[in-house]
Amino acid sequence: MERTQIKQPIRDELSIILREELESSFDIKVLNVTDYDDEGEVFGRPDQIEIDVIIQNRLLIVCEIKFSISKPDMYTLERKARFYEKHHNKTVDRMIAISPMVAPNAHKVAQDLGIEIYSSAMSMPKDAFDN
Repeated sequence: MERTQIKQPIRDELSIILREELESSFDIKVLNVTDYDDEGEVFGRPDQIEIDVIIQNRLLIVCEIKFSISKPDMYTLERKARFYEKHHNKTVDRMIAISPMVAPNAHKVAQDLGIEIYSSAMSMPKDAFDN
């Protein structure tokens, strides 16, 4: 099914379900950080950005939790992680994308950028957030 065939409210609800599954499976909290990118580092022009962050066992993880993820989404996730590092003066230890639908051409980009991809929280190793 093409992305355009699924209505936005349904995609949003599925993303919420993925987030809740992650939080309950690993007893963690995903924090939604909203910043304003004055310099256009993430999107190429000034804009508000939302970054999902997990801090667990001294690990700082930036994640993208979406119903579907494309190749450009992988680049955006990496830019969000670098933005967070720069503006919060913290080092991002890992980048994770969680989505049941990942575009085939996104896998190579994710690998090159060091982004881990999972289809759901259930597909993650049990020690995913251990140090």
